[in-house]
Amino acid sequence: MSLTKQDIANTLVKKTELTQTQALALTNQFFDQIIETLKTGEEIKLSSFGNFVVREKTARPGRNPKTGEAVMSSDRKVVT
Repeated sequence: MSLTKQDIANTLVKKTELTQTQALALTNQFFDQIIETLKTGEEIKLSSFGNFVVREKTARPGRNPKTGEAVMSSDRKVVT
């Protein structure tokens, strides 16, 4: 099952007195804050839910699944 921002906003509307616009704005602000915090390199811990941390991944050999061509993935940061 997929859970979208819209689903979260709809639940907020049902359980609170927020309007749809307010609920979606609140949901977006919540996720924007998480993104901004992760960009600074800080970890995020949501009690009874999970932890989010940015990890550095080094370049590694791989392949294009469509063509089978060997490619090198680049260094990157991922959220786990």
